[in-house]
Amino acid sequence: MFGFQRRGLGTRRLLLSVLLLAVWEPASSQVRYSVPEEAKHGTFVGRIAQDLGLELAELVPRLFRLASKGHGDLLEVNLQNGILFVNSRIDREELCGRTLECSIHLEVIVDRPLQVFHVEVEVKDINDNPPLFSFREQKLLIPESKQPDSYFPLEGASDADIGENALLTYRLSHNEYFSLELPTQSKQTKRLSLKLKKYLDREKTPEFNLLLTAADGGKPELTGTIQLFVHVLDINDNDPEFEQSEYKVKLTENAAKETLVIKLNATDPDEGVNGEVTYSLMSIKPNGKLLFTLDKNNGEVRVNGTLDYEENKFYEIEVQATDKGNPSMAGHCTVWIEILDANDNAPEVTITSLSLPVREDAQPSTVIALISVSDRDSGANGQVTCSLTPQVPFKLVSTFKNYYSLVLDSALDRESVANYALVVTARDGGSPSLSATASVSVEVADVNDNAPAFAQPEYTVFVKENNPPGCHIFTVSARDADAQENALVSYSLVERRVGERALSSYVSVHAESGKVYALQPLDHEELELLQFQVSARDAGVPPLGSNVTLQVFVLDENDNAPALLPLPLPLPLPGARGGGGALSEPVSRAVGAGHVVAKVRAVDADSGYNAWLSYELQPAAGGARSPFRVALYTGEISTTRALDEADAPRQRLLVLVKDHGEPALTATATVLLSLVESGQAPRPSSRVLAGGAGAGAGAGAALVDVNVYLIVAICAVSSLLVLTLLLSTALRCSAPPSEGACGPGKPTLVCSSAVGSWSYSQQRRQRVCSGEGPPKADLMAFSPSLPRGLDGEVGGERQEAGSNHPGQVSSIDSSSFEVYVKF
Repeated sequence: MFGFQRRGLGTRRLLLSVLLLAVWEPASSQVRYSVPEEAKHGTFVGRIAQDLGLELAELVPRLFRLASKGHGDLLEVNLQNGILFVNSRIDREELCGRTLECSIHLEVIVDRPLQVFHVEVEVKDINDNPPLFSFREQKLLIPESKQPDSYFPLEGASDADIGENALLTYRLSHNEYFSLELPTQSKQTKRLSLKLKKYLDREKTPEFNLLLTAADGGKPELTGTIQLFVHVLDINDNDPEFEQSEYKVKLTENAAKETLVIKLNATDPDEGVNGEVTYSLMSIKPNGKLLFTLDKNNGEVRVNGTLDYEENKFYEIEVQATDKGNPSMAGHCTVWIEILDANDNAPEVTITSLSLPVREDAQPSTVIALISVSDRDSGANGQVTCSLTPQVPFKLVSTFKNYYSLVLDSALDRESVANYALVVTARDGGSPSLSATASVSVEVADVNDNAPAFAQPEYTVFVKENNPPGCHIFTVSARDADAQENALVSYSLVERRVGERALSSYVSVHAESGKVYALQPLDHEELELLQFQVSARDAGVPPLGSNVTLQVFVLDENDNAPALLPLPLPLPLPGARGGGGALSEPVSRAVGAGHVVAKVRAVDADSGYNAWLSYELQPAAGGARSPFRVALYTGEISTTRALDEADAPRQRLLVLVKDHGEPALTATATVLLSLVESGQAPRPSSRVLAGGAGAGAGAGAALVDVNVYLIVAICAVSSLLVLTLLLSTALRCSAPPSEGACGPGKPTLVCSSAVGSWSYSQQRRQRVCSGEGPPKADLMAFSPSLPRGLDGEVGGERQEAGSNHPGQVSSIDSSSFEVYVKF
């Protein structure tokens, strides 16, 4: 393929061709081809060798070549098959612009003999160029005074294509004020224009945002858009307008100077100075020019002289509001000022047969009053018309000449408006006309149509336990929108059972004030939550009522001191509750440091911080340093060092047990430790009261008896527990749940650990009375950490929190118990 590879020698070849034309006879015909623009490389154009009558075999020997002025290597010939094809991108708009016909002229030259053929390749247009606007947006400033059918020229779009592909049509986004005017020979406009269809109003629509779209005729069509921003310019085309065309004011004669009569307000929707308004008096009738003044800036009309009823009874003031536009525009209103005084010739209004008050459930057309009007004058001055205050649920119905009925026009609602002050105005036909008014106060009688309502459906109350009897704990309040006895609210308890007792034995409510009182001291350990309802009822017929729920939470106070749990006795030692107890343990002198020799246990009936116990070892008498220490939260007594012969054979330790309440309550435990030699068999330990008689000769026998009793007690408690569980299961399956039942709360167990005894430290009965659901019973197994001690010792069972008598076994709560065994 040769193509234009030798176009560097184009000038020389051209001269050679010119010289040879003199002796060469040109071809007798011209070959024409066509190809679309933007055709891909290699696109077939024509079989040029065949069409020119040349053999394929002689193309190379005869130096077949193409020559084209200024079109480079757009087209090329394959010398192997003689096919003319597209060699590079052909852009018709670049080659020929907007010329309708666009062709590439080629000269085919062969030698031996020299021949020149003319080949014309027509480049056909495709729709590859969308319409383009010169700008992305165009702004138009149009005064609002422009007449309809006015034209505003627009910048049109251009399309680089030709023919149908360049034939443009335009579309305008939908609006009611503008349309497009396309350039045609039959119309005045010779270019694309925006046509105004109707009058503009800047005060209504200050600006428009339109979209102009140009589309060509190609398939598929291509489009271009431009944003048209139309800003409507203001002109002074609006008069200042008052809120009312007429104002009516009543003044008593001899009103003080500078008394405000009325404040007028006129507005102008124009902008700038076109909207600035000033006020002026046009006239005051009759002859009252000096009696009133008008502030030109704020429109206040004030008294400027002495008003004398005998001189004049009525004034009519014409006020003009003028803007500052050029030319200025003006608005007007009339202020009617009536001077009130006794007037012998004024109309008289008589209201009779009043049916008051009117029940709020009265039906429309109910007659309220009969009204008669009269005037002693004659002619037009005696002709009286009657009118009623506007915007009230009443109307006047003419029944006969100068007789009217005041009737109900629409439904009443006393809770919205309880009283209507109606004004009946009678005006004669004189000039100036005189009028008289009569006021009717229509009271709306209440109907019990509103129930008492509480601010919220439920209240939460927190009360500390051990409150004094009759303590005020809360006040409920319900509001009734009705009146008198229909709004008289009384309060009462919604009675129910709280466990075995009536709700009224716990609380009461004052019928009038709604104050709720606690009738007895509340105990957090017995009752944590008391939920009940208070009813509010009015005194209407029939009465209406509503209920509110009160949730009274009884807050815990630190009213229970720690109680000691001695081992192995099954019962607390005498004086253990808030007092002191004694624990006697034999300790071998051979034990090393950190050896646990005993453990002090205590419980607290309170909860939370009030039941969080800590243990402290009191300093020994005389300031001697003890070889023992007590764990702060577990109560374990351990050695701080190895024991030696210098230590006293009997060690007396005082352990202070303290809760974290405010103020803190304490109990003291006395621990007696007997130091024995490592070769001696330690005696069985016994726990006796502090300060008690010697535990000498009879201690061993007493310990044997105690162990026997403990074993019997453990067996009895286990049997009782099984029996209780069987009975509880049978009752729960057979008995239906009863509303308002109050059962024991979930048992809380002692958890002695490194962080102390948290939650409740003593098993107790807990009741949460909410009136919902049957009582609940839970059984929880508890495995305490066992202290290191002597063989064969058995710890005692925990007694119920309600037992306050040491040495006496109270009723055992089967929901939880503890057994301590030391090996």
